[in-house]
Amino acid sequence: MAENEKKVTEAEAANAPATEVTDTASAKKNASEGDNALTEKGRLNEAIENAMLAENEDEDDDALLFDSTPEPIALTVENAHFFKSPTGLISLTLTRPDGKIETFERVIAIRCFPITNPMEFISIREPESKQVGRGIEIGMIRRLSDFPADVQALLSEELDRRYFTPIITKITSMYEKFAHIYITVETDAGNVEFILNSPHTNVRVFEDRSVYLYDIDGNCFKIPDTSKLDPQSFHKIEIYL
Repeated sequence: MAENEKKVTEAEAANAPATEVTDTASAKKNASEGDNALTEKGRLNEAIENAMLAENEDEDDDALLFDSTPEPIALTVENAHFFKSPTGLISLTLTRPDGKIETFERVIAIRCFPITNPMEFISIREPESKQVGRGIEIGMIRRLSDFPADVQALLSEELDRRYFTPIITKITSMYEKFAHIYITVETDAGNVEFILNSPHTNVRVFEDRSVYLYDIDGNCFKIPDTSKLDPQSFHKIEIYL
């Protein structure tokens, strides 16, 4: 019995170092693999951080580019000279507050309040384009009447063309179908048929009894005074007023 126990003890003693060596080798291997994994992960994180830094630098460059755009200024007789170019466009020579003189070969005029204040708060912008979208605002005219008569006529012609609004004199037909309003009217520009996609948002009524109707294409039609419509025409539109 004692001899058997001694043999078992010796066998365990003999096997113990081999197990320890194996465990140590495995541990070193796992540690090495872990180090490699951590190194690879570190490289990945570093690549991500570098990409984020590059993106932030691009955003900073974009911000600087945006900030370099001159701020819109108040346009007055003193700093803004409007004239017609040889090609019939509206041009502008502008003297900025720092004294710098800038010439725009073509500018466009947009009403900020086309209904309530059509001849005040006129935004002067660069032309729209596919590359930049809506033109950058150069400045604002507070009152068009502050400018000479020739400038008023020049800009008014542009505004009238942009905001051409036929006057409705009679409503011939008006009915609803598939959530749209189909209208046939007589105007000072001839007979017109158009469609409203929502009378709740595209029919605007004012205190002076004037009504503006905007069709699905963005065209505007005006009824100067609903009380002056003939009874049949008034009856057709009355429900939307």
